[in-house]
Amino acid sequence: MLVLLPPSEGKAPSGRGTALKPESLSLPALAEARRAVLDELVELCVADEDKAREVLGLSEGLRGEIAKNTELRTAGTRPAGEIYTGVLYDALDLASLDTAAKRRAGRSLLVFSGLWGAVRVTDRIPSYRCSMGVKLPGLGALGTHWRTAMAAALPEAAGDGLVLDLRSSAYATAWKPQGEVAGRTATVRVLHAHLVNGVEKRSVVSHFNKATKGRIVRSLLTANAAPKNPAELVEALRDLGHTVEAEAPGRAGRSWALDVVVREIH
Repeated sequence: MLVLLPPSEGKAPSGRGTALKPESLSLPALAEARRAVLDELVELCVADEDKAREVLGLSEGLRGEIAKNTELRTAGTRPAGEIYTGVLYDALDLASLDTAAKRRAGRSLLVFSGLWGAVRVTDRIPSYRCSMGVKLPGLGALGTHWRTAMAAALPEAAGDGLVLDLRSSAYATAWKPQGEVAGRTATVRVLHAHLVNGVEKRSVVSHFNKATKGRIVRSLLTANAAPKNPAELVEALRDLGHTVEAEAPGRAGRSWALDVVVREIH
């Protein structure tokens, strides 16, 4: 099983470990595309702080993020699973998993990134700021920049197993499963069911959506669940207590659509 996750805007500080070693990152087929983004981002942030703030979409209060980007090649690193914070990662809580579940997380979780393309949670990276929605002056929209390299790297990473896609729409632009891989991919939407004047209504709640996705991944890891396809994933999630409504693709080359329905927001 390969689980595709979005990153978080907020990140923990860079660690005290060794500096970035690009050649050590997973998915080596992304190396050239990573180098291009890294070079462009560092150059932008070193040369013109005001322009960098505009390009990266940062408020005045986040100006310090630009200085962080200027030090990407020399800053300390820590595992990506420790760098990414926020609602989804708080709910996932990788640090509290037992040893076996942590190993499963290292094998199955892949975090998409505007800077790195995609990394495993065990890959050591520095803290940075660069979302997939950024348009770098020399490269253009990052979602577009990553597509060719991702098309080569991701099917290999997926192997012949299930792909569980929990990415937000901005990060989904970098890679869309095609053909046979799409048929064993399940995308998940979290819906909050609540009563309005006695009638059940359903809505998407961003914060709760992220937290629920984190809990879904954690439950699969801790239970050592190993669904081989979307139909088995539906059964596994139901066995773990989740309310799941599934829609199989109407034709070949399309992904499964899963709605996880929740009634309590926490």
